[in-house]
Amino acid sequence: MAPMGIRLSPLGVAVFCLLGVGVIYHLYAGVISNRFAAFRQRRKVDLRDLLAVSVEAAVLGGREVKLVREQNGLKEKSKGHTREGASEPLTMGDLQSHRKMFNLIKNTFPEVTVNSEEHDNMVDKVTWSRDIPADILEKIEGGKDVPPEALTVWIDPLDATKEYTENLVKYVTTMVCVALEGKPVIGVIHQPFTGFTAWAFVGQGSNMRPRSSYSVNPPTMIVSRSHAGEVKSFIQDAFGNSSSVIAAGGAGYKVLSLLEMPSSDADSIDQADVYVHITFIKKWDICAGAALLNALGGYMTTLKGEVIDYSGTPLNKGGLVASIGVDHKALVEKLPDWDPEKH
Repeated sequence: MAPMGIRLSPLGVAVFCLLGVGVIYHLYAGVISNRFAAFRQRRKVDLRDLLAVSVEAAVLGGREVKLVREQNGLKEKSKGHTREGASEPLTMGDLQSHRKMFNLIKNTFPEVTVNSEEHDNMVDKVTWSRDIPADILEKIEGGKDVPPEALTVWIDPLDATKEYTENLVKYVTTMVCVALEGKPVIGVIHQPFTGFTAWAFVGQGSNMRPRSSYSVNPPTMIVSRSHAGEVKSFIQDAFGNSSSVIAAGGAGYKVLSLLEMPSSDADSIDQADVYVHITFIKKWDICAGAALLNALGGYMTTLKGEVIDYSGTPLNKGGLVASIGVDHKALVEKLPDWDPEKH
């Protein structure tokens, strides 16, 4: 008897082929998946590039802020009230600056979390010029690569909006801050109406420096225009009636008042020894200043001297005290007991 052969119908051939493909897929799917996972893990952000993009974003936002103000196109409205009851204005300067700043950073580093004071659904295709400013190239080494999920970027498209609406433009800044694992490592504060940009990369370098001397006996304190009277009594409880208090707008401006400004811009900035804020404040207002101070050997803490975490929710509830060139711990110990949540 002749041996029996196995004959497959066309349908059987198709099933056999599909089974073969399935076996091959299962054999290699795990390998391919692992390789894609490894590729994702290798994708990092160079912090020098992110610093350059942050500077470019602050400058682009600043141009929008300046243009809207000069064209008197503010279209001011209220976006609500602060916890203390003060109206929070919103202008076209805030929105147009936000669109440039937010989209430039997200278009360049799409995997990085970016938190902005403003919210807007308009997409801008703005892209990074790939330019790294000469002073950054000179002072900062490349290759400081970190995973994007470790980063949080805070942007303030227009700090001191109230003063902006009053044409008190010297207080106005645009700011970008990069926090790594909740710690501020890159800070950029740009002044749209003078064109000056302060930047710092903690542990790497800055285009700023401390002043040659500071005093806390008594200090000159810089505080918010919105709470000047209340803060003044708080400060005088700590340092006596001879303490000098400067009321100013904008958290970015207040940090710059603690630092040595270029001679061409020095006349436009008040000089203070300590910056104090006794109510709630948002992290996009203070993160860039914290990075600048930290890079130069200064401090920004809560009123109780606690480190501020720049990840998670935007609200800092502990108030703040910022200083450089003085004993920060001794400064904090002089402050009266104060709970911002009760005021």
